[in-house]
Amino acid sequence: MLSVLDGTGAVICAAGDGLAPADKKLYALRDVTGTVEAIPLIASSIMSKKIAEGTGSLVLDVKVGSGAFMKTLDDARELAATMVGLGTDSGVKTVALITDMSTPLGLTAGNALEVRESVEVLAGGGPADVVELTLALAREMLDAAGLKDADPAKALADGSAMDVWRRMITAQGGDPDAALPTAREQHVVKAPASGVLTRVDAYDIGVAAWRLGAGRARKEDPVQAGAGVELHARPGDTVREGQPLLTLHTDTPERFDYALRSIEGSYDINPAGTDFKSTPVVLERIA
Repeated sequence: MLSVLDGTGAVICAAGDGLAPADKKLYALRDVTGTVEAIPLIASSIMSKKIAEGTGSLVLDVKVGSGAFMKTLDDARELAATMVGLGTDSGVKTVALITDMSTPLGLTAGNALEVRESVEVLAGGGPADVVELTLALAREMLDAAGLKDADPAKALADGSAMDVWRRMITAQGGDPDAALPTAREQHVVKAPASGVLTRVDAYDIGVAAWRLGAGRARKEDPVQAGAGVELHARPGDTVREGQPLLTLHTDTPERFDYALRSIEGSYDINPAGTDFKSTPVVLERIA
């Protein structure tokens, strides 16, 4: 891991059982004692692993909204402040951004679908909100590392970010040109009316993606890499009756009915000319 990091400047890895091993046992206790939602315990669980890594600087993305664990801004603010305090007290330069997850981030929900979208961002494209959040987090990390003059937007635009990603994949034994998995079946949900799309609920879209096979109900359940939901419009966009609004992806078409139930009432289309005020992606910064 350190060799790849030294050679390419980036690495993707997962924690082994030896990283904060007590955390797993404590989490099992939280489950049976009804304390999963206790903010001090959430913060301790997250930060124990971050601090154990030996990191010098840490940037946290704390989601808030219907599609996040923290549903209210006050709870998200408390969690962020607690984690920043734990990190700072342990000698880790820590900052947290509270970011909106009432609406899906980007245009996809699902494993391979989101990877494809992330690669598009690395190539200098991708949805504007994903790019905005990516740059906000990158700038915080560069600032924490003392690289105030570095410009992550330039790295996306000139292809150097993509170059690093390709080198990283190769160094970790992967093929950056490998085709991403795709689901065998698709179902298009069309706009029932013309007007302004004013709401898309992140929780409902997430549940739909899960029901299509993008997530697990039990630990032993398989995950479909290509399953998920693709959005063709975002809040604030004008849509026409009959145009594609969502595409559902799965290998098992019998899942479509379950997913369609999840997205009933998950979006609003108001008459043309309706005022729409977008929510910023980054709501607050806590340091």
